[in-house]
Order: sequence, then C-alpha cells, then structure tokens
Amino acid sequence: MTLIRWEPFRELDDIFARYNPFLSRLPAGRLATAVEQTDAESTWTPVANISETEAEYLIKAELPEVSKEDVKVTVDEDVITISGERRKEVEQKDEKVHRIESFYGSFSRSFRLPDDADVAAIRAESRNGILKVRVPKKPAPRARTVEVQVN
Repeated sequence: MTLIRWEPFRELDDIFARYNPFLSRLPAGRLATAVEQTDAESTWTPVANISETEAEYLIKAELPEVSKEDVKVTVDEDVITISGERRKEVEQKDEKVHRIESFYGSFSRSFRLPDDADVAAIRAESRNGILKVRVPKKPAPRARTVEVQVN
C-alpha cells in the first residue's frame, strides 16, 4: 500500500516543537508559549501501521479518545481514506490546565490499495482507541492449461 499524503517536514517540526516551541514552524503572526499549543485544534494526522498476511492487509490506526461514531472509512477508486474528528474535552470550571499536548480536530489518512484488494469485503472495527481495517485479498487467478490444436 502506498501512502498518498506525505508531509516531509512533519517529523522535524515535531522534534523542534518538543525541545523548543519557538523553533517550530508557526502560523504567520502568532507566537507559541509553553502553555499554548500552536496547532492543537487544527488538522492532525494519526499514526497508522500496515501489515500483510497471505489472506489480507491490515491497517491499524491509533485514534485515542475518538469514538467510532466520529470515524469514517471510505474507498474511492482504489484509495481507502480514514477520516474523522477528535473532539476536545470540556474543561471543568474548577480545573486549571497547565499544558495540553493532545491534538484535536479533523484528521484524514489515505492509502492506495493494491490490485489484489477485495474492496467489497473490507471490514473495520474500533476498540480501545485502535481502528483496525481489514482488507481481504482476492484469490489469485488460477493458471489454466489450454490445449491449442495445430493445423
């Protein structure tokens, strides 16, 4: 499977943001403080692991605190897309928040399916913050022998 969306500077941004939020790429005209996260409520990209067996492909996406009602899995022209939204928790009035490192907001991941994927039989389940999408493989066409008569 091939990843459709690639963000080449994402890993560097994460490294710089962890050590010093002033070194990360910031939206124009905005400074981050140690308490404020710059993109906490913008688009985030959950991590996904893809594996393969003889019978199927398995996509495991980490979606902590995302309910299955907030997740959508679609297939369009051999591209599978996992999208949804992680909603921010309601803060308690007597609670003082010092730091928020979680990402909230919309997310979307897309992967190109291989030619042997059986799109009609895809199944998905969400449990304990992990979305598992099972993409069965189509049976390989059997080689058949045809005798050709020579004239």
